[in-house]
Amino acid sequence: MRMLLKIKDFAFTQPEAKAFISPNHPLTYGELWRKSNQVARYIFSQNISTGSPIMIYGHMEPEMIISFLGSVKSGHAYIPVDLSIPLERIEKISKASQSEIFINVTGNPLEFQNSTIQMITFDEIKTFSTDSDEIDPADWVSEDENFYIIYTSGSTGNPKGVQISVNNLQSFVDWMVEDFPIQGGLRFINQAPFSFDLSVMDLYPCLATGGHLFPITKEMIAKPKLLFEALKTSNTQVWTSTPSFVQMCLMDPSFNQELLPEIMVFLFCGEILPVQIARQLKERFPKAKVYNTYGPTEATVAITFVEITKEILNVYPTLPVGRAKKDIQLLLLNEDGHEVSEGEKGEIIIVGPSVSKGYLGQPELTEKSFYTFDGKPAYRTGDEGEMVEDLLFYKGRIDFQIKLHGYRMELEEIEQHIANSQYVKTAVVIPVSKGGKIEYLTAAIVPAEHEFDKEYQLTGAIKKELGNKLPAYMIPKKFEYYHELPITPNGKVDRKRIREKVIL
Repeated sequence: MRMLLKIKDFAFTQPEAKAFISPNHPLTYGELWRKSNQVARYIFSQNISTGSPIMIYGHMEPEMIISFLGSVKSGHAYIPVDLSIPLERIEKISKASQSEIFINVTGNPLEFQNSTIQMITFDEIKTFSTDSDEIDPADWVSEDENFYIIYTSGSTGNPKGVQISVNNLQSFVDWMVEDFPIQGGLRFINQAPFSFDLSVMDLYPCLATGGHLFPITKEMIAKPKLLFEALKTSNTQVWTSTPSFVQMCLMDPSFNQELLPEIMVFLFCGEILPVQIARQLKERFPKAKVYNTYGPTEATVAITFVEITKEILNVYPTLPVGRAKKDIQLLLLNEDGHEVSEGEKGEIIIVGPSVSKGYLGQPELTEKSFYTFDGKPAYRTGDEGEMVEDLLFYKGRIDFQIKLHGYRMELEEIEQHIANSQYVKTAVVIPVSKGGKIEYLTAAIVPAEHEFDKEYQLTGAIKKELGNKLPAYMIPKKFEYYHELPITPNGKVDRKRIREKVIL
Protein backbone atom coordinates (compact mmCIF):
# COMPACT_ATOMS: atom_id res chain seq x y z
CA MET A 1 0.00 0.00 0.00
CA ARG A 2 1.42 3.36 -1.05
CA MET A 3 0.49 5.14 2.17
CA LEU A 4 2.30 2.62 4.38
CA LEU A 5 5.33 2.80 2.08
CA LYS A 6 5.32 6.58 2.52
CA ILE A 7 5.35 6.21 6.32
CA LYS A 8 8.15 3.66 6.02
CA ASP A 9 10.13 6.09 3.89
CA PHE A 10 9.83 8.80 6.55
CA ALA A 11 10.83 6.25 9.22
CA PHE A 12 14.14 5.69 7.42
CA THR A 13 14.84 9.17 6.02
CA GLN A 14 13.77 11.19 9.09
CA PRO A 15 13.65 8.65 11.96
CA GLU A 16 13.91 11.30 14.70
CA ALA A 17 11.08 13.47 13.33
CA LYS A 18 8.03 13.47 15.57
CA ALA A 19 5.00 11.65 14.20
CA PHE A 20 2.76 12.00 17.28
CA ILE A 21 3.30 14.68 19.92
CA SER A 22 1.88 13.03 23.02
CA PRO A 23 1.86 15.03 26.28
CA ASN A 24 3.81 12.20 27.95
CA HIS A 25 5.99 10.73 25.23
CA PRO A 26 6.46 12.03 21.69
CA LEU A 27 6.56 9.27 19.10
CA THR A 28 9.08 9.53 16.28
CA TYR A 29 8.63 8.05 12.80
CA GLY A 30 11.44 5.60 13.52
CA GLU A 31 9.81 4.42 16.75
CA LEU A 32 6.40 4.18 15.07
CA TRP A 33 7.76 1.88 12.39
CA ARG A 34 9.90 -0.32 14.68
CA LYS A 35 7.26 -0.71 17.40
CA SER A 36 4.50 -1.46 14.91
CA ASN A 37 6.72 -4.25 13.58
CA GLN A 38 6.81 -5.65 17.13
CA VAL A 39 3.01 -5.55 17.34
CA ALA A 40 2.75 -7.34 13.99
CA ARG A 41 5.15 -10.09 15.17
CA TYR A 42 3.12 -10.55 18.34
CA ILE A 43 -0.11 -10.91 16.35
CA PHE A 44 1.58 -13.43 14.03
CA SER A 45 2.49 -15.51 17.11
CA GLN A 46 -1.17 -15.78 18.18
CA ASN A 47 -2.25 -17.74 15.07
CA ILE A 48 -5.65 -16.07 14.91
CA SER A 49 -8.13 -16.61 12.11
CA THR A 50 -7.44 -15.04 8.73
CA GLY A 51 -9.30 -11.74 8.43
CA SER A 52 -10.15 -11.54 12.14
CA PRO A 53 -10.04 -7.84 13.13
CA ILE A 54 -8.00 -6.59 16.12
CA MET A 55 -9.81 -4.43 18.69
CA ILE A 56 -7.60 -1.61 20.02
CA TYR A 57 -8.71 0.21 23.16
CA GLY A 58 -7.45 3.54 24.49
CA HIS A 59 -7.60 7.29 24.09
CA MET A 60 -5.09 9.10 21.90
CA GLU A 61 -2.08 7.29 23.30
CA PRO A 62 0.82 6.84 20.85
CA GLU A 63 0.44 3.08 21.41
CA MET A 64 -2.90 3.22 19.62
CA ILE A 65 -1.32 4.38 16.37
CA ILE A 66 1.49 1.85 16.81
CA SER A 67 -1.14 -0.90 17.25
CA PHE A 68 -3.11 0.31 14.20
CA LEU A 69 -0.09 -0.04 11.92
CA GLY A 70 1.01 -3.28 13.61
CA SER A 71 -2.40 -4.80 12.94
CA VAL A 72 -2.47 -3.97 9.23
CA LYS A 73 1.15 -5.08 8.81
CA SER A 74 0.13 -8.48 10.22
CA GLY A 75 -2.70 -8.75 7.69
CA HIS A 76 -5.55 -7.79 10.04
CA ALA A 77 -7.87 -4.80 10.09
CA TYR A 78 -8.22 -2.90 13.35
CA ILE A 79 -11.26 -1.67 15.25
CA PRO A 80 -10.56 1.55 17.24
CA VAL A 81 -12.37 1.66 20.59
CA ASP A 82 -12.21 4.88 22.63
CA LEU A 83 -12.34 5.10 26.44
CA SER A 84 -15.60 7.02 26.17
CA ILE A 85 -17.43 3.98 24.73
CA PRO A 86 -19.50 2.16 27.41
CA LEU A 87 -18.47 -1.39 28.31
CA GLU A 88 -21.80 -2.85 27.18
CA ARG A 89 -21.32 -1.37 23.70
CA ILE A 90 -17.71 -2.62 23.55
CA GLU A 91 -18.96 -6.12 24.32
CA LYS A 92 -21.54 -5.84 21.53
CA ILE A 93 -18.78 -4.79 19.10
CA SER A 94 -16.60 -7.67 20.26
CA LYS A 95 -19.39 -10.16 19.68
CA ALA A 96 -20.50 -8.69 16.33
CA SER A 97 -16.97 -8.46 14.90
CA GLN A 98 -15.90 -11.92 16.16
CA SER A 99 -12.57 -10.34 17.04
CA GLU A 100 -10.15 -12.73 18.75
CA ILE A 101 -7.67 -10.21 20.19
CA PHE A 102 -8.30 -7.07 22.24
CA ILE A 103 -5.25 -4.82 22.74
CA ASN A 104 -5.63 -2.52 25.74
CA VAL A 105 -3.06 0.30 25.67
CA THR A 106 -4.39 2.19 28.71
CA GLY A 107 -2.66 0.25 31.48
CA ASN A 108 -6.02 -0.10 33.26
CA PRO A 109 -7.78 -3.49 33.40
CA LEU A 110 -10.99 -4.08 31.48
CA GLU A 111 -13.11 -7.17 32.03
CA PHE A 112 -15.81 -8.52 29.73
CA GLN A 113 -18.69 -10.72 30.79
CA ASN A 114 -19.02 -14.04 28.96
CA SER A 115 -16.41 -13.28 26.32
CA THR A 116 -13.68 -15.50 24.92
CA ILE A 117 -11.70 -12.65 23.38
CA GLN A 118 -8.03 -12.60 24.36
CA MET A 119 -7.17 -9.48 26.38
CA ILE A 120 -3.65 -8.19 25.68
CA THR A 121 -1.84 -5.28 27.31
CA PHE A 122 0.72 -3.27 25.41
CA ASP A 123 3.33 -4.21 28.05
CA GLU A 124 2.86 -7.87 27.09
CA ILE A 125 3.60 -7.02 23.48
CA LYS A 126 6.74 -5.07 24.42
CA THR A 127 8.13 -7.91 26.55
CA PHE A 128 7.18 -10.61 24.03
CA SER A 129 10.00 -9.74 21.65
CA THR A 130 12.45 -6.96 20.99
CA ASP A 131 12.74 -8.15 17.42
CA SER A 132 11.57 -5.36 15.15
CA ASP A 133 12.87 -6.71 11.84
CA GLU A 134 10.94 -5.69 8.76
CA ILE A 135 7.60 -7.30 8.02
CA ASP A 136 7.23 -8.53 4.45
CA PRO A 137 4.80 -6.16 2.63
CA ALA A 138 3.20 -9.30 1.19
CA ASP A 139 1.82 -9.90 4.70
CA TRP A 140 0.20 -6.45 4.94
CA VAL A 141 -3.49 -5.94 4.27
CA SER A 142 -3.92 -4.96 0.62
CA GLU A 143 -6.37 -3.79 -2.03
CA ASP A 144 -9.94 -4.78 -1.12
CA GLU A 145 -8.99 -6.18 2.30
CA ASN A 146 -10.17 -4.19 5.32
CA PHE A 147 -7.77 -1.61 6.73
CA TYR A 148 -10.04 -0.53 9.59
CA ILE A 149 -13.60 -1.07 10.79
CA ILE A 150 -15.45 1.73 12.57
CA TYR A 151 -18.64 1.02 14.47
CA THR A 152 -21.46 3.54 14.14
CA SER A 153 -24.90 3.66 15.71
CA GLY A 154 -27.55 1.37 14.29
CA SER A 155 -31.29 2.05 14.20
CA THR A 156 -31.91 -1.21 16.07
CA GLY A 157 -29.63 -0.20 18.94
CA ASN A 158 -26.88 -2.53 17.75
CA PRO A 159 -23.68 -0.96 16.37
CA LYS A 160 -22.86 -1.32 12.66
CA GLY A 161 -19.27 -2.11 11.63
CA VAL A 162 -18.35 -0.06 8.55
CA GLN A 163 -15.59 -1.83 6.61
CA ILE A 164 -12.99 0.47 5.05
CA SER A 165 -10.56 -1.24 2.70
CA VAL A 166 -6.99 -0.38 1.75
CA ASN A 167 -8.27 0.93 -1.60
CA ASN A 168 -10.96 3.04 0.10
CA LEU A 169 -8.41 4.66 2.40
CA GLN A 170 -5.82 5.18 -0.34
CA SER A 171 -8.41 6.98 -2.48
CA PHE A 172 -9.20 9.28 0.44
CA VAL A 173 -5.57 10.03 1.34
CA ASP A 174 -4.63 10.68 -2.32
CA TRP A 175 -7.46 13.22 -2.56
CA MET A 176 -6.52 14.99 0.68
CA VAL A 177 -2.88 15.30 -0.33
CA GLU A 178 -3.64 16.44 -3.90
CA ASP A 179 -6.53 18.87 -3.33
CA PHE A 180 -5.81 20.47 0.05
CA PRO A 181 -2.79 22.63 1.03
CA ILE A 182 -1.54 20.22 3.70
CA GLN A 183 1.75 18.90 2.29
CA GLY A 184 5.25 19.39 3.65
CA GLY A 185 5.54 18.04 7.18
CA LEU A 186 2.91 20.29 8.79
CA ARG A 187 1.57 20.19 12.36
CA PHE A 188 -1.96 18.70 12.44
CA ILE A 189 -4.38 18.86 15.36
CA ASN A 190 -6.17 15.63 16.33
CA GLN A 191 -9.46 16.47 18.09
CA ALA A 192 -11.66 13.49 17.25
CA PRO A 193 -11.18 10.17 19.11
CA PHE A 194 -9.88 7.38 16.89
CA SER A 195 -13.23 5.55 17.11
CA PHE A 196 -14.79 8.47 15.17
CA ASP A 197 -13.82 8.50 11.49
CA LEU A 198 -13.21 12.24 11.47
CA SER A 199 -9.86 11.34 13.11
CA VAL A 200 -8.86 9.66 9.83
CA MET A 201 -8.95 13.10 8.18
CA ASP A 202 -5.93 14.19 10.19
CA LEU A 203 -4.20 10.90 11.10
CA TYR A 204 -3.33 9.40 7.71
CA PRO A 205 -2.92 12.56 5.59
CA CYS A 206 -0.56 13.74 8.35
CA LEU A 207 1.53 10.55 8.39
CA ALA A 208 1.51 10.28 4.59
CA THR A 209 3.07 13.76 4.29
CA GLY A 210 5.62 13.46 7.11
CA GLY A 211 3.57 15.68 9.39
CA HIS A 212 3.28 15.85 13.17
CA LEU A 213 0.02 15.02 14.96
CA PHE A 214 -0.89 16.98 18.11
CA PRO A 215 -3.70 15.29 20.10
CA ILE A 216 -6.43 17.16 21.97
CA THR A 217 -7.43 14.79 24.77
CA LYS A 218 -10.73 14.53 26.62
CA GLU A 219 -9.03 16.04 29.70
CA MET A 220 -8.16 19.16 27.70
CA ILE A 221 -11.70 19.46 26.32
CA ALA A 222 -13.16 19.14 29.84
CA LYS A 223 -10.92 21.98 31.11
CA PRO A 224 -10.76 24.93 28.72
CA LYS A 225 -7.75 26.39 30.54
CA LEU A 226 -5.75 23.23 29.78
CA LEU A 227 -7.04 23.24 26.21
CA PHE A 228 -5.94 26.79 25.49
CA GLU A 229 -2.55 26.26 27.15
CA ALA A 230 -2.05 23.23 24.89
CA LEU A 231 -3.18 25.10 21.78
CA LYS A 232 -0.77 27.93 22.53
CA THR A 233 2.21 25.56 22.47
CA SER A 234 0.92 23.36 19.64
CA ASN A 235 2.09 25.47 16.67
CA THR A 236 -0.92 24.04 14.83
CA GLN A 237 -0.96 24.58 11.06
CA VAL A 238 -3.81 22.24 10.03
CA TRP A 239 -6.99 22.18 12.13
CA THR A 240 -9.50 19.33 11.72
CA SER A 241 -12.64 19.18 13.87
CA THR A 242 -16.40 19.25 13.96
CA PRO A 243 -18.02 22.71 13.75
CA SER A 244 -19.34 22.22 17.31
CA PHE A 245 -15.82 21.90 18.71
CA VAL A 246 -14.50 25.03 17.02
CA GLN A 247 -17.65 26.86 18.07
CA MET A 248 -16.85 26.01 21.68
CA CYS A 249 -13.35 27.42 21.17
CA LEU A 250 -14.70 30.60 19.56
CA MET A 251 -16.64 31.40 22.73
CA ASP A 252 -13.27 32.46 24.16
CA PRO A 253 -12.15 35.78 22.61
CA SER A 254 -8.50 34.64 22.81
CA PHE A 255 -9.13 31.98 20.16
CA ASN A 256 -7.57 33.91 17.30
CA GLN A 257 -4.49 34.28 15.08
CA GLU A 258 -2.38 35.38 18.06
CA LEU A 259 -3.08 32.06 19.82
CA LEU A 260 -2.37 30.02 16.66
CA PRO A 261 -0.05 32.22 14.59
CA GLU A 262 0.93 29.43 12.17
CA ILE A 263 -2.56 28.15 11.36
CA MET A 264 -3.01 27.70 7.60
CA VAL A 265 -6.06 25.47 7.11
CA PHE A 266 -9.34 24.68 8.88
CA LEU A 267 -11.06 21.45 7.77
CA PHE A 268 -14.61 20.69 8.90
CA CYS A 269 -16.71 17.55 8.58
CA GLY A 270 -19.32 15.60 10.56
CA GLU A 271 -21.91 18.36 10.97
CA ILE A 272 -23.37 21.41 9.24
CA LEU A 273 -20.94 24.35 9.25
CA PRO A 274 -23.00 27.44 10.18
CA VAL A 275 -22.36 30.68 8.29
CA GLN A 276 -21.68 32.58 11.53
CA ILE A 277 -18.94 30.16 12.58
CA ALA A 278 -17.21 30.37 9.19
CA ARG A 279 -17.50 34.15 9.23
CA GLN A 280 -15.97 34.37 12.72
CA LEU A 281 -13.09 32.14 11.67
CA LYS A 282 -12.37 34.30 8.62
CA GLU A 283 -12.34 37.38 10.84
CA ARG A 284 -10.17 35.93 13.61
CA PHE A 285 -7.82 33.93 11.37
CA PRO A 286 -7.42 36.09 8.24
CA LYS A 287 -4.37 34.12 7.04
CA ALA A 288 -6.11 30.71 7.13
CA LYS A 289 -8.22 28.92 4.53
CA VAL A 290 -11.51 27.38 5.67
CA TYR A 291 -12.86 24.23 3.99
CA ASN A 292 -16.27 22.65 4.36
CA THR A 293 -16.52 18.94 3.52
CA TYR A 294 -19.19 16.26 3.51
CA GLY A 295 -19.25 12.49 3.61
CA PRO A 296 -20.60 9.56 5.62
CA THR A 297 -18.42 6.97 7.37
CA GLU A 298 -19.58 4.49 4.71
CA ALA A 299 -17.78 6.49 2.01
CA THR A 300 -14.48 6.95 3.88
CA VAL A 301 -14.72 10.18 5.87
CA ALA A 302 -15.51 12.78 3.18
CA ILE A 303 -16.09 13.02 -0.56
CA THR A 304 -16.92 16.70 -1.27
CA PHE A 305 -15.13 19.95 -0.49
CA VAL A 306 -15.29 23.69 -0.98
CA GLU A 307 -13.18 26.56 0.27
CA ILE A 308 -15.38 29.00 2.18
CA THR A 309 -14.44 32.39 0.80
CA LYS A 310 -15.86 35.83 1.58
CA GLU A 311 -17.74 35.63 -1.72
CA ILE A 312 -19.45 32.38 -0.71
CA LEU A 313 -20.30 33.81 2.72
CA ASN A 314 -21.90 36.83 1.08
CA VAL A 315 -23.89 34.85 -1.50
CA TYR A 316 -25.24 31.84 0.39
CA PRO A 317 -27.26 31.98 3.65
CA THR A 318 -26.54 28.26 4.07
CA LEU A 319 -23.07 27.03 3.16
CA PRO A 320 -22.52 24.47 0.39
CA VAL A 321 -20.56 21.29 1.05
CA GLY A 322 -18.93 21.62 -2.33
CA ARG A 323 -17.97 19.47 -5.28
CA ALA A 324 -17.14 15.76 -5.35
CA LYS A 325 -13.55 14.58 -5.45
CA LYS A 326 -12.53 13.58 -8.95
CA ASP A 327 -12.98 9.78 -8.62
CA ILE A 328 -16.51 10.10 -7.18
CA GLN A 329 -19.85 10.46 -8.95
CA LEU A 330 -22.76 12.05 -7.09
CA LEU A 331 -26.37 11.26 -7.91
CA LEU A 332 -29.44 12.96 -6.46
CA LEU A 333 -32.46 10.68 -6.80
CA ASN A 334 -36.14 11.19 -6.05
CA GLU A 335 -38.39 8.60 -4.42
CA ASP A 336 -38.90 6.91 -7.79
CA GLY A 337 -35.15 6.49 -8.30
CA HIS A 338 -34.90 9.15 -11.01
CA GLU A 339 -32.33 11.95 -11.03
CA VAL A 340 -33.70 15.33 -9.98
CA SER A 341 -33.12 18.59 -11.83
CA GLU A 342 -30.83 21.33 -10.53
CA GLY A 343 -32.43 23.11 -7.58
CA GLU A 344 -34.55 20.10 -6.63
CA LYS A 345 -33.94 17.94 -3.56
CA GLY A 346 -33.02 14.28 -3.82
CA GLU A 347 -31.31 11.53 -1.86
CA ILE A 348 -27.51 11.74 -2.15
CA ILE A 349 -26.06 8.61 -3.76
CA ILE A 350 -22.26 8.20 -3.74
CA VAL A 351 -20.61 6.14 -6.49
CA GLY A 352 -16.92 5.25 -6.68
CA PRO A 353 -13.84 3.83 -4.93
CA SER A 354 -14.49 5.57 -1.60
CA VAL A 355 -17.59 3.45 -0.99
CA SER A 356 -17.30 0.70 1.64
CA LYS A 357 -18.09 -2.93 0.87
CA GLY A 358 -20.74 -2.74 3.61
CA TYR A 359 -21.38 -3.62 7.24
CA LEU A 360 -19.33 -6.42 8.76
CA GLY A 361 -21.41 -9.56 9.26
CA GLN A 362 -24.70 -7.84 8.38
CA PRO A 363 -25.58 -8.80 4.79
CA GLU A 364 -29.25 -7.76 4.99
CA LEU A 365 -28.38 -4.30 6.30
CA THR A 366 -25.64 -4.00 3.70
CA GLU A 367 -28.04 -4.88 0.90
CA LYS A 368 -30.39 -2.05 1.92
CA SER A 369 -27.79 0.68 1.49
CA PHE A 370 -25.07 -0.64 -0.84
CA TYR A 371 -25.36 -1.66 -4.48
CA THR A 372 -23.56 -1.47 -7.83
CA PHE A 373 -24.09 1.36 -10.31
CA ASP A 374 -22.48 1.08 -13.76
CA GLY A 375 -20.16 -1.57 -12.33
CA LYS A 376 -19.00 0.67 -9.47
CA PRO A 377 -19.81 0.47 -5.74
CA ALA A 378 -22.63 2.81 -4.71
CA TYR A 379 -24.10 3.90 -1.36
CA ARG A 380 -27.53 5.29 -0.50
CA THR A 381 -26.71 7.89 2.15
CA GLY A 382 -30.17 8.63 3.52
CA ASP A 383 -29.12 12.29 3.25
CA GLU A 384 -31.02 14.83 1.20
CA GLY A 385 -29.13 17.19 -1.06
CA GLU A 386 -29.59 19.84 -3.72
CA MET A 387 -27.29 20.98 -6.55
CA VAL A 388 -27.06 24.71 -7.20
CA GLU A 389 -24.54 26.04 -9.74
CA ASP A 390 -22.43 22.87 -9.52
CA LEU A 391 -22.31 23.01 -5.71
CA LEU A 392 -23.88 20.40 -3.44
CA PHE A 393 -25.97 21.64 -0.54
CA TYR A 394 -26.71 19.24 2.31
CA LYS A 395 -30.39 19.51 3.25
CA GLY A 396 -30.53 17.14 6.22
CA ARG A 397 -31.33 13.56 6.97
CA ILE A 398 -34.33 12.12 5.19
CA ASP A 399 -35.18 10.32 8.42
CA PHE A 400 -34.91 13.66 10.30
CA GLN A 401 -38.24 14.54 8.80
CA ILE A 402 -41.12 14.66 11.26
CA LYS A 403 -44.85 15.16 11.00
CA LEU A 404 -46.41 17.78 13.27
CA HIS A 405 -50.13 18.59 13.10
CA GLY A 406 -50.26 16.97 9.66
CA TYR A 407 -47.32 18.94 8.24
CA ARG A 408 -44.12 17.21 7.17
CA MET A 409 -40.97 19.16 7.99
CA GLU A 410 -37.20 18.82 8.37
CA LEU A 411 -35.74 19.65 11.78
CA GLU A 412 -32.36 20.60 10.34
CA GLU A 413 -33.95 23.19 8.05
CA ILE A 414 -35.59 24.85 11.08
CA GLU A 415 -32.30 24.72 12.99
CA GLN A 416 -30.45 26.43 10.14
CA HIS A 417 -32.95 29.28 10.03
CA ILE A 418 -32.79 29.79 13.79
CA ALA A 419 -28.97 29.65 13.74
CA ASN A 420 -28.98 32.37 11.05
CA SER A 421 -30.71 34.79 13.44
CA GLN A 422 -28.57 37.72 14.62
CA TYR A 423 -29.60 36.82 18.17
CA VAL A 424 -28.42 33.19 18.05
CA LYS A 425 -25.01 31.52 18.27
CA THR A 426 -26.25 27.96 17.92
CA ALA A 427 -29.54 26.08 18.14
CA VAL A 428 -30.96 22.57 18.27
CA VAL A 429 -34.64 21.78 17.70
CA ILE A 430 -36.16 18.95 19.72
CA PRO A 431 -39.59 17.38 18.99
CA VAL A 432 -41.54 16.77 22.21
CA SER A 433 -43.88 13.77 22.09
CA LYS A 434 -46.77 12.56 24.21
CA GLY A 435 -48.25 9.12 23.72
CA GLY A 436 -46.03 8.51 20.69
CA LYS A 437 -47.28 11.62 18.91
CA ILE A 438 -45.25 14.81 18.41
CA GLU A 439 -47.05 17.63 20.22
CA TYR A 440 -44.71 20.57 19.64
CA LEU A 441 -41.13 21.68 18.99
CA THR A 442 -38.68 23.17 21.49
CA ALA A 443 -35.62 25.19 20.45
CA ALA A 444 -32.55 24.90 22.71
CA ILE A 445 -30.47 28.01 22.02
CA VAL A 446 -27.14 29.55 22.95
CA PRO A 447 -27.91 33.25 22.43
CA ALA A 448 -25.60 35.82 20.87
CA GLU A 449 -25.08 39.20 22.55
CA HIS A 450 -28.34 41.17 22.63
CA GLU A 451 -29.95 44.18 24.26
CA PHE A 452 -32.98 42.46 25.82
CA ASP A 453 -33.52 42.30 29.58
CA LYS A 454 -36.01 39.42 29.54
CA GLU A 455 -35.97 36.05 27.78
CA TYR A 456 -39.49 36.56 26.41
CA GLN A 457 -38.27 39.71 24.62
CA LEU A 458 -35.42 37.74 23.05
CA THR A 459 -37.85 34.98 22.04
CA GLY A 460 -40.15 37.56 20.45
CA ALA A 461 -37.29 39.01 18.42
CA ILE A 462 -36.18 35.58 17.18
CA LYS A 463 -39.74 34.59 16.29
CA LYS A 464 -40.20 37.84 14.39
CA GLU A 465 -37.16 37.02 12.24
CA LEU A 466 -38.33 33.44 11.73
CA GLY A 467 -41.78 34.67 10.69
CA ASN A 468 -40.20 36.18 7.57
CA LYS A 469 -38.58 32.86 6.60
CA LEU A 470 -40.72 29.99 7.87
CA PRO A 471 -44.43 29.19 7.94
CA ALA A 472 -45.96 29.50 11.41
CA TYR A 473 -46.31 25.72 11.86
CA MET A 474 -42.53 25.29 11.59
CA ILE A 475 -41.66 27.80 14.33
CA PRO A 476 -40.98 26.08 17.67
CA LYS A 477 -43.53 26.58 20.42
CA LYS A 478 -40.96 26.83 23.22
CA PHE A 479 -37.55 28.49 23.38
CA GLU A 480 -35.03 27.58 26.07
CA TYR A 481 -31.68 29.31 26.59
CA TYR A 482 -28.33 27.91 27.71
CA HIS A 483 -24.75 29.20 28.11
CA GLU A 484 -23.56 26.25 26.02
CA LEU A 485 -24.92 23.05 24.52
CA PRO A 486 -23.34 19.71 25.49
CA ILE A 487 -21.18 17.93 22.93
CA THR A 488 -20.39 14.23 22.60
CA PRO A 489 -16.86 12.82 22.98
CA ASN A 490 -16.72 12.89 19.16
CA GLY A 491 -17.22 16.66 19.18
CA LYS A 492 -20.79 16.68 17.86
CA VAL A 493 -23.79 18.34 19.52
CA ASP A 494 -25.19 15.85 22.04
CA ARG A 495 -28.85 15.72 21.02
CA LYS A 496 -29.67 13.00 23.53
CA ARG A 497 -28.57 15.10 26.52
CA ILE A 498 -30.31 18.18 25.12
CA ARG A 499 -33.51 16.16 24.70
CA GLU A 500 -33.26 15.02 28.32
CA LYS A 501 -32.86 18.65 29.46
CA VAL A 502 -35.78 19.84 27.36
CA ILE A 503 -38.15 17.08 28.41
CA LEU A 504 -37.26 17.51 32.08
